[in-house]
Amino acid sequence: MIPFSTTSLPEPAACIVRNLIDRHGRERPAETFVAFSSGESDWTWGEILDEVRKTAALLRRLGVRQGDHVAMWLPNGRAAMRAWFAVNYLGAVIVPLNQAYRGRLLEHAITLSDATIMFAHPDLVARLEDVELAALTTLLVDGGGVTPPRGLQVIDPAQAGAPEDLALKRPPQPWDVAAIIFTSGTTGPSKGVIVTYAQMYFSAVHQTVPIGPGDRALLHSPLFHVAGMGAVYRAMVSGGSVGLLDRFSTPTFWADVRRVGATRATMMGSMATFLLSQPISEDERLTPLKTVIIAPVSPDTVALARRADMTWFTTFNMSETSFPVISELRPEKVGTCGKPRAGVEARVVDEHDIEVAPGEIGELILRTDIPWSLTPGYYKNPEATARAWRNGWFHTGDAFRVDGDGDFLFIDRLKDAIRRRGENISSYEVEVEVCAHPAVEDAAAVAVPSEYGEDEVLVVIELRKDAALSPEDLLRFLQPRMAHFMLPRYVRIVGALPRTPTYKVQKHLLRSEGITSDAWDREAAGFIVSRDRIGS
Repeated sequence: MIPFSTTSLPEPAACIVRNLIDRHGRERPAETFVAFSSGESDWTWGEILDEVRKTAALLRRLGVRQGDHVAMWLPNGRAAMRAWFAVNYLGAVIVPLNQAYRGRLLEHAITLSDATIMFAHPDLVARLEDVELAALTTLLVDGGGVTPPRGLQVIDPAQAGAPEDLALKRPPQPWDVAAIIFTSGTTGPSKGVIVTYAQMYFSAVHQTVPIGPGDRALLHSPLFHVAGMGAVYRAMVSGGSVGLLDRFSTPTFWADVRRVGATRATMMGSMATFLLSQPISEDERLTPLKTVIIAPVSPDTVALARRADMTWFTTFNMSETSFPVISELRPEKVGTCGKPRAGVEARVVDEHDIEVAPGEIGELILRTDIPWSLTPGYYKNPEATARAWRNGWFHTGDAFRVDGDGDFLFIDRLKDAIRRRGENISSYEVEVEVCAHPAVEDAAAVAVPSEYGEDEVLVVIELRKDAALSPEDLLRFLQPRMAHFMLPRYVRIVGALPRTPTYKVQKHLLRSEGITSDAWDREAAGFIVSRDRIGS
């Protein structure tokens, strides 16, 4: 194996997808790289090298050259990984799209991608009838068998044929672009984050618990998300393997983990909450999972890690960064992300980029001492790039504070922060307390307009199965747990919170819905909230 480097740019042999596939395919042809929970036969490195080279040859015949963009609109699976690897094998850039895209959002992504070729799932092709296709000319659809939308050429990638000369004009380098990953687009059109090989590499190697060849990473996040792509890439770099779940399912999660033999996973807070609500099963007691990255640190995530006897650590990361803040083992401080890793400078600043005092809330900004380990910017969006890269620092858009221990504590996305009658409120802190109620499965706190100016707090709640809870009882539970100004004015109980494929609550949808007819208003109900009187 090529040794890891955390103090300088990696050698191309250690970080370029083409080089990793060639090396593993030559040296470990019979070893499994992907185990599937669906029962599909394991995918070995020898098979991967053969299939990827054939698909790359097809792309070459279709005119794909080094640096070109190819879109991928596929769910997790062998076809998606084969497409990604084949595109990178040619030194081209993979642009994965969210399978939920449709309409205007899909049109925006296709246009911004600059792709002429797209790998697409047959069930998604019909959505292309209603959107502008920009430069798109060709769809690669497994099995073919779909009606070509509006004149697009449809080709079955299984007809790739034998590999041909796949030499590149120049060897790929760590600063080359590997992928363009779309942001969530909750405050405007989705931005295309430029992701370099170096950035992916430093996300892979900066781990509190080092990754080894014997580790198997659990892939349950979609490959259009940095968590999904990062899980696969970390396994490639470390010489490990991947256990692929078709999807995250609370009732079958522990059985699925045992089936694929995963030893490492990333676990978002809502996943932990769902799993913790289930009784301990034999599959959980015998789980091969040994190490989990939990985000955020909360009572539920810590409780689940302890219950399943897993080692845990936490981090702050986003599509634009490379694990810049990371914790020691077994943190329990709610909201902590740890401390800046080696090679990263981190500051918490005000709106003028002036560092705030310890304990005060500001925006987290970052820079690194190794070039290309943060995104160089947003594709075809110089305005957004300039806003993010101000004064030589990358601005995360996240509110943080630094405590007396030097730990960086996540407060909120700046766009999710709530300001009520002169007080700044963290939606995250409201949600932690609401979720502490035993009847609550999950919750989202958002700002809604107030007739008095500024914001009011609306909390939208998903209850546990067969649980019941009145808004009045929730408020009585919250009163001794939080400041008076944080107590929600509005409470809405729904069957299920709207979620992204990575299990994040889509708060922008809740904000846009606003105060619906089923929202309970404590002021209209006469529920009195008063501040504590201190002294005489």
